[in-house]
Amino acid sequence: MSWLRIREMVRKEFIQLFRDRKNRPILILSPLIQLLVFGYVVNYDIRDIRVALLDQSLTRESRLLTDSFTAGRIFRITHLPGTPGELETLLLAAKVDLGIKIPPDFGSRIRRGDTAAVQVIADGGMSNMASVRIAYTTMVIDRFNAELIQELYGRELKYGKIDGRIRTWYNPNLDSQHFFVPGIVAFLVMLISLLMTSIAIIKEREAGTMEQLIVTPLKPLELIIGKTIPYTIIAIGQMGMVTLLALYWFEIPLEGSVFALFLATCLFLLSTLGIGLFISTVSKTQQQAMMTTFFFILPFFMLSGFVFPIANMPTFVQWLTYLNPLRYFLVIIRGIFLKGVGLHILWPQYAALAVLGIAVFTGAVGRFRKRLD
Repeated sequence: MSWLRIREMVRKEFIQLFRDRKNRPILILSPLIQLLVFGYVVNYDIRDIRVALLDQSLTRESRLLTDSFTAGRIFRITHLPGTPGELETLLLAAKVDLGIKIPPDFGSRIRRGDTAAVQVIADGGMSNMASVRIAYTTMVIDRFNAELIQELYGRELKYGKIDGRIRTWYNPNLDSQHFFVPGIVAFLVMLISLLMTSIAIIKEREAGTMEQLIVTPLKPLELIIGKTIPYTIIAIGQMGMVTLLALYWFEIPLEGSVFALFLATCLFLLSTLGIGLFISTVSKTQQQAMMTTFFFILPFFMLSGFVFPIANMPTFVQWLTYLNPLRYFLVIIRGIFLKGVGLHILWPQYAALAVLGIAVFTGAVGRFRKRLD
């Protein structure tokens, strides 16, 4: 194997990549724009809950409950329906996220010391959001109960009470961006490296230069290495750009080692570049290669644990996730960013990435050698 021939092949690839002005914004601006868009759009934090309040009691107690909801910035009473039918219509039209119905005997039951019921209706069209809204509502009602008991009886009742002191590590404020942005960084690296590599061989074939490469002294392995090194450098550069954006724009903490992050990225690229080369060898046109690439991207995304917990998936699907390199890279990148852990904790994920990367890349090289024969 001649590194001189590989160096000239790499130089040719860079010249070919940057000669086309359309490639420059794709390689440089595209990952930054996508991180900004995804970083703000993919967010489960609840900051504005639209409430329709039906107060049939109209007493001091019902007004106190209403004030408990409006005291913070999360709940916003946007509608005051006069009947249960109007409340249902608002929920059906998705004009409100939550409906609260206070019964006519609410105040009198509280004054008698009885249990007073309040009906809370949540729009379950988005179940994940509904569960968070219900949790916030429960917190407000619990706080209202404690304040009301203090007012009625002059003391706090603690009989049988469990004092739960909850702490959240690694993401104390439970910010969605701290969870999603590192995952988006991993997803963007996979997306760009797969897309660019999948059309690497196709471009040579469609431009009519593949035959010229075949008759050169380049061996198949040298040709593959020369083809992949430019995309590896570009992918690592993009990883650096989006990481800096995550750190200084979204203020995501980077608690771990930069070297550990770089090593994980290189191992991850072994798999993505190998899959991209494989797609490039089995496809005949760039359009076909792009369609095949998206066929891989969607399952990788869905089976990575990026949004949906792997533990909630069927057993058979959980076994399939072990073949997904993005699964391991997500664990590594979130561990490095948020927890500050390194190889001593994440070595199983590093080992899995290495095994998958070597297997996939070796298979792609073997497939490419057969096409050159």
